Amino acid sequence: MEQVRLALVGAGGMANAVHYPSLAEMPDVRLAALCDLVPEKREDTARHFGIPKVYADYREMVEKEDPDGVYILMPPHHLYDVAVFCLKLGKHVFVEKPPAVTTYQSRALADHASRHACLTMVGFNRRFIPLMRRVRDLQREAGPLNLAIATFYKAQPNVLPPYYDGAIDVLHCDAIHAVDALRWMGDDVESVASHVGRSSNSLANRFLAVVEFERGGTGVLLTNWDSGTRVHTFEMHAPGFVAFINPDPGGCATVYRGGREPLVITSEEAAGSEERHKIYGFYGESRYFIDCLKRGEQPECNFDDAAESMQLADDILLSTI
Repeated sequence: MEQVRLALVGAGGMANAVHYPSLAEMPDVRLAALCDLVPEKREDTARHFGIPKVYADYREMVEKEDPDGVYILMPPHHLYDVAVFCLKLGKHVFVEKPPAVTTYQSRALADHASRHACLTMVGFNRRFIPLMRRVRDLQREAGPLNLAIATFYKAQPNVLPPYYDGAIDVLHCDAIHAVDALRWMGDDVESVASHVGRSSNSLANRFLAVVEFERGGTGVLLTNWDSGTRVHTFEMHAPGFVAFINPDPGGCATVYRGGREPLVITSEEAAGSEERHKIYGFYGESRYFIDCLKRGEQPECNFDDAAESMQLADDILLSTI
């Protein structure tokens, strides 16, 4: 497969801001067609990215265009039927996080993908932030990870319900980024203890957890949607090694290694760019997905793997002290 032909479902904010700009830069990708229910959105997006065909019906688009893969960029409570339709036609599928509303749906999507020999990927972009990957490589050179911390705070105390009028909870919808990053830093989880809190309203908006990784080491999750501002940071610890990471644009990682001078790596330096979609992993995840399609190789963050992150979120809710 020298060039990958993609059909695109969704012309929303994230699609236009980070996903389609990333794909448009890749010479081995052809954006063949776009579908969105809103005529103005699909026309404007197609014009901006030079997409030759637009559709109002995703079924018609996929059947007529016969793409190699389909990007489905839409809310989790809407994407299930679209994804199943594409998988049953044997189309490789990329979706944004979360892969579904529930872990059961995530596993069902994985089952459809397996039955029809489809490659799948869920857009957990934190795994592909160049700064995060650079630091994880340094940590692994230093020795086995013994502590990982994923912190995600937001200032959304009065938004009720916060996501899609309550179609999905905070932990599975958005804080899942920190949950998945914890698994990515430390491997699969053996056991969990947690606290789930509520403030300002009756819905849970604070999720704290300590996990034991199967390979040893400890993971700590700190999330709070009733905080003073957005903070999304990480720590990786190993013998004689610690890294404090703020991977946002303008952020940096400070790495301490056995008494040596601290190593400071900026987000822009690690990415070799000042563009947000490259700094924050969106370009990297799509580049990885396209390369997997060309090699016929299942991506690491496929539907099966994403279901494990959804399951960990379930376990956090069920393991409260």
